[in-house]
Amino acid sequence: MLDLAIGTQVWLSCRPIDLRKGFNGLAAQVQHVLRADPYCGHLFVFRGKRGDHLKVLYWDGTGLCLFAKKLEQGRFVWPPQIDERTRLTPGQLALLMEGIDWRRTVAIELDYRPVMA
Repeated sequence: MLDLAIGTQVWLSCRPIDLRKGFNGLAAQVQHVLRADPYCGHLFVFRGKRGDHLKVLYWDGTGLCLFAKKLEQGRFVWPPQIDERTRLTPGQLALLMEGIDWRRTVAIELDYRPVMA
């Protein structure tokens, strides 16, 4: 799994793309479609039309990194194409990459009560 630095944002492209694109093609997608800087250090996640492939573009400070994954069964859960992009938490990204429906996860509210000694 990807180990993200604190403050790294994860952006999901809501529209499927042609996954034949490599570094330069995906960087252009980030600039023109997602309206972001591909060299800012955030992760940009893209999906193909069939939904069983995804690619992640990431600038690590020395160069662009490209991560790809193909599910053998099933499809990645993707939001509807209402917006161009949506933001995920690193935890939601981990679920997405495992093929789990990340939209159904809810953070547990902890009832914190200090214990008196």
